[in-house]
Amino acid sequence: MHALIVVSHPDPDSLTHAVATQIAAGISANDGSTAELADLDAEGFDPRFNRADLQGHHRNAPFPADVLAEQARLDRADAVVLVFPVYWWGMPALLKGWIDRVFSNGWAYDDSSGQGVLKKLGHLPVHLVGLGGADDRTWQKRGYTGAMKIQIETGIFDYCGAPVRSSTLLLETDTGDARAHLQTARSLGQRIAGNADVPGH
Repeated sequence: MHALIVVSHPDPDSLTHAVATQIAAGISANDGSTAELADLDAEGFDPRFNRADLQGHHRNAPFPADVLAEQARLDRADAVVLVFPVYWWGMPALLKGWIDRVFSNGWAYDDSSGQGVLKKLGHLPVHLVGLGGADDRTWQKRGYTGAMKIQIETGIFDYCGAPVRSSTLLLETDTGDARAHLQTARSLGQRIAGNADVPGH
């Protein structure tokens, strides 16, 4: 199987990047499995949904080349893993903008039939890995775990039909033991490689 790991953090030496690298290592440890790291910051992806994106959304023009390139990377993948720090109890703007632009009408879903939304990504398993500074007690007390589940798993991926196979929160990243998070990440990669649904393409 082949996984696309999308990481969003401006510092290549961050724990976020280290976690993504360990997930890739865990996937690659499985015979025949490969992982591609997509570093949105280093690649200079523009997260701003622009007029050309809107024209594509309305099917008045093709989508921009950078959007088509990202969709092609996803089309080659048997699973996608999003690795990101939690900013203000959500995704960083760069990653959210990547989703805004790439998970487009006609590719991720189709709402033009008049018969409701056609979900087009049922073949693409999703794994979410968020890194947060607060402890689990704070997350539960404030209801942030449920809020993120609704916002990301239901609001984005269920709308497109992409099944969320795992959702992992690595907490207390500012004060906890980074080694434990890296071990968790590598184990997650191994599980992804061993259990991911592989579409027939």
